[in-house]
Amino acid sequence: MKRLLLLIAFLPLFTVAQTSGSEDWKKIYRSFPTKINNLVHTRLDAKFDYEQSYLNGKVWITLEPHFYATDSLQLDAKGMNIHQVAIVKAGKNIPLKYQYDSLFLNIQLDKTYKKGERYTVYIDYTAKPNEFKANGSAAITDAKGLYFINPKGEEKDKPTQIWTQGETEATSVWVPTIDRTNQKTTQLFNLTVPAKYVSLSNGKLIAQKVNSDGTRTDTWSMDQPHAPYLFFMGVGDFAVVKDTYKGKEVNYYVEKAYEKVARRIFGDTPEMMSFFSKKLGVEYPWVKYSQMVARDYVSGAMENTTATLHQESAQQDARELTDGNGWETTIAHELFHQWFGDLVTAESWSNLTVNESFADYSQLLWLEYKYGKDEAMFENFNQMRGYIGSGQQGRDLVRFYYKDKEDMFDAVSYNKGGRILHMLRHLVGDDAFFASLNKYLTTNKFGTGSGHKLRLAFEEVTGKDWNWFFNQWYFGNGHPRIDISYQYNAEKQLSSVIIKQIQSGDKVFKLPFTIDIWHGNEKKRHLVWMENKADTFNFSVKSKPDQINVDADKILLVDKKDNKTLAEFIHQFKHAGNYLDRREAVAFAGNNTKEAAAVQLLTDALSDPYFRIRSLAITNLGKVKPDDAITAKIEAIAKNETRKMVKAEAITYLANLKKDSYKTFFKEATKDSSYTVAGAALEALTAIDSVSALQVANELSKEPSKGRLSEAISNVLISYGDEKAFKAVSESYAKMPLSFPKVQMSATYAAFAAKLTNMEEFKKAVDAIMEFRDLIPGSAKAQTDPIIIGALKELAQKKEAAGATAMAEYVKSKLPADKK
Repeated sequence: MKRLLLLIAFLPLFTVAQTSGSEDWKKIYRSFPTKINNLVHTRLDAKFDYEQSYLNGKVWITLEPHFYATDSLQLDAKGMNIHQVAIVKAGKNIPLKYQYDSLFLNIQLDKTYKKGERYTVYIDYTAKPNEFKANGSAAITDAKGLYFINPKGEEKDKPTQIWTQGETEATSVWVPTIDRTNQKTTQLFNLTVPAKYVSLSNGKLIAQKVNSDGTRTDTWSMDQPHAPYLFFMGVGDFAVVKDTYKGKEVNYYVEKAYEKVARRIFGDTPEMMSFFSKKLGVEYPWVKYSQMVARDYVSGAMENTTATLHQESAQQDARELTDGNGWETTIAHELFHQWFGDLVTAESWSNLTVNESFADYSQLLWLEYKYGKDEAMFENFNQMRGYIGSGQQGRDLVRFYYKDKEDMFDAVSYNKGGRILHMLRHLVGDDAFFASLNKYLTTNKFGTGSGHKLRLAFEEVTGKDWNWFFNQWYFGNGHPRIDISYQYNAEKQLSSVIIKQIQSGDKVFKLPFTIDIWHGNEKKRHLVWMENKADTFNFSVKSKPDQINVDADKILLVDKKDNKTLAEFIHQFKHAGNYLDRREAVAFAGNNTKEAAAVQLLTDALSDPYFRIRSLAITNLGKVKPDDAITAKIEAIAKNETRKMVKAEAITYLANLKKDSYKTFFKEATKDSSYTVAGAALEALTAIDSVSALQVANELSKEPSKGRLSEAISNVLISYGDEKAFKAVSESYAKMPLSFPKVQMSATYAAFAAKLTNMEEFKKAVDAIMEFRDLIPGSAKAQTDPIIIGALKELAQKKEAAGATAMAEYVKSKLPADKK
């Protein structure tokens, strides 16, 4: 699963508090689940009741004792009506005694079964997901497992869909099972759906039967075992765009409006399958791979075996894709899970990182292969920044003590775990790294994995003991904070690098890394090991180095202060070469813009071959008093740059100059093929001519828009328009994905609602804001409610002051009781 709520761009917002309330959980050791009975095969006949949002199911579960003989079976079955429980003997159902408490179905078997002795239990039941209440996580707002979207077709602009979300243990809301990561089962699902819809499930579609009542029964067969949380059902009116990989089906299920761009969104999938298969030395292990995009799915994406589910943000139109495929790394992430998570599954939620860190790291692997080292290093830096900013440093990577399994879905399991893999790859070398992953996968295929099993694979391949690394990074917490300083002794011709670990506490990290000593264009590399709170590394040199580059390949997961001079950073920018070297230099120059040499470095960076460096240079030049030469360069970028992100940054720079002479250019740029550029241009036009901007915004509001343009249009209409803009503003707000920008837009939308005099429109605005607020996980509301609820309280006050008592009271009636 890739958690995209507010996590990618604003990860710290969704940290899950583990310190509130009772701390008894700190004494509960979270072992892997004890196995008494093992799942073998699951056959499900499912019919969907759209009127009540029920699933009427019949399930045949084949099991066998794990080792010890047993005469009983406990299944997870949450919030169901159980109609019948029986043992299947010679094709007949013989009733069994059972007890059911709405969470667990405890069955007394007909006899004692021994290891290797299989039996099949039959259960007739009704699943009622909307009536089952359970908390979710930062990634999942609830845990009802089965979701009916607009089941009665009452919402005009929303399709009718059904989809499931099993992780962590929500599959058992819609089918009785042993809902644990260390269970594996094959399956046969017979899904009876309206004949006008398509269905998707795990495995291969092997039969379809048209029924006389306007339905069709689709039979999906999964012949290879996988974990119950990876079970999937999806139903709806989708276009199915077909692709292939080595003769296997690769299909993309999208809303019909996106059929023509589906390949632009998902079309790299076969190439990804080929790349990952070759890298791992393990061919894609399943019979097919399909991807479906669903409405109201707020968890980013989920790697159900052979059938990944994506949230609707994946569906980008042609103009969005002009900026690049914003969903590309998510597609890679979920695909990599088909190996790490699906083929080999974490034996317990404590070991979640052996699923998620690998999927996280696959993003870097794909970007490195497809776009080069700079883009891969940006990914590594961005993910590391997300972890460091998360405030979760006190949590172990493999965590045997946690308050709730949902708490495992955090920046430690994902971001930090991926960065640790990057360090391990660098430490052992590429050949050994991928050989070790191959060993881990082949040894544990169709079984379970853990931090210990991963260590054993690396030790077997490399012949080295890796306990020190795994104890430090996998079974410990935190990361080093280091302070780097330099000394040069001309008499002794000695350069010294002094590195101090300044993180709080007594923990000292063992850190192997390289140090490059530069003289002009020449460098000499040294491998060093830091093992103390403070270490000094001395190097004999013929003259004072032009710069010394610590952790020269920028591999370490570390928060550092590097006490270089501006001259040394300039040399680093010109010679050291990789993305982070250049980024550090540009950032330092941006903080020292009073120095002419710093401004020159930023100016030089405008011509950097990597677009993200060019963009960062423009941002930092915004701190400099503009001169004609710099302005001319940025004007040229604004007009001629092919990378839309950089072009938009240049337009934003020009906007801050507030020159009327740019008005015509800004107006033309609002028609750019890129939503990002068009949005930046509208914002720029607003800064110098709000009247013209309102006229342009009104025109653009009649056309499709997304992203930055949609937000810019809304802001202009809200700030300078009147209540006639209600329809356009409301539609724009409704289309925004669950994201931090939508949290901010909620406050702006509430401010717009103060202009409304029509009660029905006013109610719709308030209801829309509250509906969005209700989608935000409880763990994040402490940070989002001050913005959203605060804006609504202010709206109520404004309406009360204006004498619109009914409107004020309506807002108050919607506020949470503890917030009124």
